[in-house]
Amino acid sequence: MLGSAVTVAIVLLAVLVVVVLTMTVKIVPQARAGIVERFGKYRTTLSAGLNIVVPFIDKVRYKIDLREQVVSFPPQPVITEDNLVVSIDTVIYFQVTDAVAATYEIANYIQAIEQLTMTTLRNIIGGMTLEHALTSRDQINSGLRGELDGATGRWGIRVNRVELKGIDPPPSIIDAMEQQMRAERNKRAAILTAEGDRQSAILTAEGEKQSSILTAEGDRQAAILRAQADRQAAILRAQGEAQAIEAVFQAIHDGNPDQKLLSYQYLQMLPKIAEGEGSTVWVIPAELTEALGTIGGAIGKIPVDGGGSKKRVDLDEPVVDESSSQTSAAVEEALEAAKEAEAPGLGSPEK
Repeated sequence: MLGSAVTVAIVLLAVLVVVVLTMTVKIVPQARAGIVERFGKYRTTLSAGLNIVVPFIDKVRYKIDLREQVVSFPPQPVITEDNLVVSIDTVIYFQVTDAVAATYEIANYIQAIEQLTMTTLRNIIGGMTLEHALTSRDQINSGLRGELDGATGRWGIRVNRVELKGIDPPPSIIDAMEQQMRAERNKRAAILTAEGDRQSAILTAEGEKQSSILTAEGDRQAAILRAQADRQAAILRAQGEAQAIEAVFQAIHDGNPDQKLLSYQYLQMLPKIAEGEGSTVWVIPAELTEALGTIGGAIGKIPVDGGGSKKRVDLDEPVVDESSSQTSAAVEEALEAAKEAEAPGLGSPEK
């Protein structure tokens, strides 16, 4: 019996020691803080690591998380300045900086932050139109963070960041905004199309202008070349006729023509004269000899020796074109002028 009692006592003592050690030694994880109360009153704050408290007297009432926390609040209806109801949901990033204040200054700091966020958001959005609110998220975020950080400072909480997850207008407003966007894009598309047509018309007109100028310049150069060619041709024809007449008269003077030769040539010309359309009837005198004599008397007596040049003319000799070099030079000058007009600045270099 005595041995059994001793064994039980030892077991109870061991259990008591374990309980006392458990209540005395407190291990606080990293980035946590433990609030210790003695008889219901705040005594101290336990930091991360191994801590010793008085058993049965001190009690770790709360453990506060000191890490940055993220809380998302459900969408809340907010009325804008232009009396439109929009639904806004927010995300708050905060961190407990004073565990004692977060424990004793506020009963539920999460709920307090949510309500403070909603009221502050209504005040900010209520002074903005819907279009301004949709395009000013950064301004809303910074303003909301400033208001929350100022109000939660005395609770030992620092608001690091505030983000608006979404601003949802009513469906009718969304449809109107989509129609407005489509109209704006159609307007810009029409403007771009008109601008493109305008540029195309300008370029087309400019091309036609340049084409007309080049065509007119080409016609002018062609007319100049044709005129030069006609001029040279006329000169060559006149020179050829002059040389032919000179050869004929030289032959006449060398042949010493008399009245009989003139009469013979007259007779040779009668058929040609009769070939005219107006010469239908010809009367030839009976006394042809007297008629020829009369013609010879009217023309005058042709001396036996006309006194012309005795130089013989070789009729088989080719006609020498004395102005061929001048003509070629004029044609070359006209061609050079045409090339200079077609490509200004690209003419032949000076010799």
